[in-house]
Amino acid sequence: MPLNDLTADMLTRIRNAVSNRARQVMVLDNKLNRGVAKVLHEEGYIRSFETIVDGRGGLIRLDLKYGPDGASVISSIDRVSKAGCRVYRGVEELPKPQQGLGIAIITTSRGVMSDRACRESRLGGEIVATVC
Repeated sequence: MPLNDLTADMLTRIRNAVSNRARQVMVLDNKLNRGVAKVLHEEGYIRSFETIVDGRGGLIRLDLKYGPDGASVISSIDRVSKAGCRVYRGVEELPKPQQGLGIAIITTSRGVMSDRACRESRLGGEIVATVC
C-alpha cells in the first residue's frame, strides 16, 4: 500500500501509540520525519529516537515519554499543512499552541525547527504540525 504523506502517517502512529500507552513506536524514515523527531526530542516530548536501516526505506524508533503518574506528555498532535492545502506563515504570524504551552513544528530554509527557534532566528515557513 503506497503512502503519500509519510509525516501524517508518523503523527497518526504517535497518536495511536500514546493512546495505547506504548513505550516505543516505529515510523517510516525520511528527512522530514527525522526533523520532526529531532524537534520532539529537543522540546522534551519524546525520550529519544533512533534511525534503523532495514534495507528498504528505513525506520525511526521513537521512545515515548510519560510523566511520573503515567500521564502522556503528548496530549494532542495534529497535522496542519496537508498535501492538498499547504500552510505558510511569516515569523510574526506563527501560531502559539495553547498560548505557548505547546509547540508548532515548522519547516524553514534552515531545516525543521520549533516555533520558538523560528522566532529566535526570525524565520517563517511551512507549518507541519502542532503538539500540545
